[in-house]
This record gives sequence, C-alpha cells and structure tokens, in this order.
Amino acid sequence: MTDTPSRHTEATAYDVVVIGAGPVGENVADRTRAAGLSTAVVESELVGGECSYWACMPSKALLRPVLARADARRLPGLSASVQGPLDTAAVLARRDSFTSGWKDDGQVRWLEGTGADLYRGRGRLSGPRTVTVTGPDGRESVLTARHAVAVCTGSRAQLPDLPGLDEVRPWTSREATSARSAPGRLVVVGGGVVATEMACAWQALGSRVTVLVRGDGLLGRMEPFAGELVAEALTEAGADVRTGTSVKAVTRENGAVVVLTDTGDRIEADEILFATGRAPRTDDLGLETIGLEPGSWLDVDDSLRVTGHDWLYAVGDVNHRALLTHQGKYQARIAGAAIVTRAAGEPVRTEKWGAHAATADHAAVPQVVFTDPEAASAGLTLAEAEQAGHRVRAVDVDLSSVAGASLYSDGYRGRARMVVDLEDEIVRGVTLVGPGVGELIHAATVAVAGRVPVGRLWHAVPSYPTISEVWLRLLEAYRDA
Repeated sequence: MTDTPSRHTEATAYDVVVIGAGPVGENVADRTRAAGLSTAVVESELVGGECSYWACMPSKALLRPVLARADARRLPGLSASVQGPLDTAAVLARRDSFTSGWKDDGQVRWLEGTGADLYRGRGRLSGPRTVTVTGPDGRESVLTARHAVAVCTGSRAQLPDLPGLDEVRPWTSREATSARSAPGRLVVVGGGVVATEMACAWQALGSRVTVLVRGDGLLGRMEPFAGELVAEALTEAGADVRTGTSVKAVTRENGAVVVLTDTGDRIEADEILFATGRAPRTDDLGLETIGLEPGSWLDVDDSLRVTGHDWLYAVGDVNHRALLTHQGKYQARIAGAAIVTRAAGEPVRTEKWGAHAATADHAAVPQVVFTDPEAASAGLTLAEAEQAGHRVRAVDVDLSSVAGASLYSDGYRGRARMVVDLEDEIVRGVTLVGPGVGELIHAATVAVAGRVPVGRLWHAVPSYPTISEVWLRLLEAYRDA
C-alpha cells in the first residue's frame, strides 16, 4: 500500500487497476485480491466514497432519530414523553460519528488489509489498459493492467441549467447530509429519494420545509401509492408539498434564497436543495483516449464489461443500471468474479442468474426510502412488469389489517402490493409502505430473485403477530381475486 505514487516506479504493472475507492471499488478490489490478483486502487477524495461520507450513512444517521420519535409518538404510554423537539446538535454529532468526522483512516486500514495498493490522486485513462494518476503534489504515476481496469467512479448531483445558480450556492445531496445546523427555511426541489428523505429529516430537525415537485407526485419510480402516502405524511408533519411546480429562477437577496416558480409563486428560504438527478463522474476520466465520450454513462453487459472493450469494466452508478449502493456492491461481486475467471482463462457463466451475470439489475432490485412512513420495494412495479411484456396481476392489502402492524403502533397506516406473473405463477415485484417496512423487504427480494412459485409461498409461514403476516394477506388476496 502507498499514499504517494513516488514510492513506485514510473510505470507499474498490476493485474487489475480500480479507479474509485467507494464501496463498489472496494468490493471489486476485495474479490480480485482474494483470488491472488495484484490490484491497485486509485482515489481522488476519501476512501469509502460517497455512501460513507455524503449519502447512505450520514443520511440514515440523520433519519433514524426522526423515525424512532415518530414511532414512539404513536404508542400510548410513551407518546407523552417524546412530544418535544429533537436534540438537533446531538443528532448531528451522531451523524458525524458515522462519517468518522469525514476522515478515512479506518477505510484505508481495511483496504490495506486486502493487500491492494492505494494511490491518492486523480486517475485518468491514458490508453488501453493504462491509467495515469496525478497525485496531490502534481507528480504522475502510470499504472498498467494485465487483465482489467474497473471504473468505479460513481455519480454526482446534477444541477439544473438556471442562470446565476452558482452565486446562490445551492445545496446538493452532499451539503444536505453534512450541514452543520438546521436552516430556518429550506426549499427542496425534486421528488425522488434524496428529496423526500432530506425533507423528512430537516423538517423534523427544525426547518420549515417546502418541497417543489415538477411531476404530479413523489417517488415516481415506485408504485403511485408510495409517493401519495409519503406526501401525506410530510404534509401532516408541517412540510409544504407542491406538485406540478418547477423553479423558473433563483437568486440570493440579502442572504436569503428567493425562488420564483412557473406557477407565479415567490418563496423565500435560507437554503435551497436541488435533488433533481445524477450525472456520471466520467467527464475527466480520459474516455476520449479509448474512443468513448467524456461525461457519458458507460454501457456494459451483464458481467459489467464495457461494450467494445474486453479489458474495461464499469461498475456501480457509472453504468446507470441501478444507482444504489447495495446494487453497486452486488455488481462489484459479479464483476470481480468475472475478472478473476477470465484472468484464469476459464469460461464465464453469463446466462441469467449465472455466477457472472448481474441479472438482479433487471429483475430484482430492492430499495428502501427511509421516510416516515418508510417505502420499500423489490423487483418490478405493475407498470414496469406490463411494459416488459409480462402478463401480470397486482393485489393490494391495507397493512393496518395485519395484527403485527396494529401492535407496532396505534393508527398504523400502510399499504402492500404484490405483482404476480400469471403465466409462471411467480412474484415479479412487491412494494410495502408503512412504518418499519424497510426490514421486511428482503423477504420480497428473496421471493423475486429466487423466482419462488406462489404455490410454494403458501408454505412459508409468517410468524404471528408480526407485520410479515402481510405475505399471507397478499396470497389470500391473489387467491380470491
């Protein structure tokens, strides 16, 4: 391991070179090192990547006290004790502990333990199988890969093309998860996962939140009822959720953010968060040196190998298949196995659900949105299943009808949907919305990925009284439809 390229010769050969030391790059390196392949990992920021410092971990650390308090407020005998405000300073301090104060010493030690060599600096492709690293001191090292280069550089927040936006100093997901205090007034632009989670977090931490959504609802990639229930809860919590609204202009006047919308509204706030999409971190990657377009998403096959380049892999967000940390780590395990197998000259198994095919990217992607209520899904929505040409039926169940839900909290509100393939009699997708459902979704993921027949699911007996009994209610609804 090294932090400075100067400790290596000018041109150093490895079996594998990984660009990006986030969870995805770490998992690729772990797989290739475990198989005995020499591996270099290049990182320009913090080892551990976006998830560890500006996304998954800090955002969920912010949200956990919010959800715990919400659950407690729905329980007689406890609710009276938790009516006061959250201790925002304590929540932020706990958030900081999960990011290790934005220091990566622990992650570096883990990477060292795999036997991979770490290069600090900007890594750019400089031709086939070649990566040039420019270190913090400006010195360059050239790395060559005998078998594979894996691009694991992830994605970044995409800001809209609004005049003067730079002068406004808007928040992106990074600022929203690392802020040192709660703004008095916060405008959130967007209706996806980042927008809804950060609206939920900062509203509970003391901000007055306004959510501006261009479309007609929140969480547009999930079943429609998911966004409806989350919007309803945000509104009840005090947020102002406005759908069908776009930002026309934004300025800072005397320190305040002034937002003009296409509906003619003028909104003033202390900060504005744009959560309006992601862009690949490939604009300064040297793609032009191998005939690819800088700034583009990288097209890959199911073994995560870039189209037209038998030595180049693109893993995680950068390939635009499923922009989720756990899905990127799954891809990394698949890509690592494929690299090792090809390096050994052995045949790869790229058939559906094979050892070297990331089939779950198409059929069994799980996701949890940590709002109050939580929204969780696995596999396809009804619309996605129909668009894919499957003959399906969806059945819905009110989660409050399950004994475990009524025990979980008084006034429990939630909904479940199961999408069943009528030809194969397997589950294509499941969506759950309600408090605590995030811990239930893996059962759905197993059912979808395992292509478990509906007839066999009748023999998977849910424990009573748990919310998991919703599976029985869904099967009964399908039987009786």
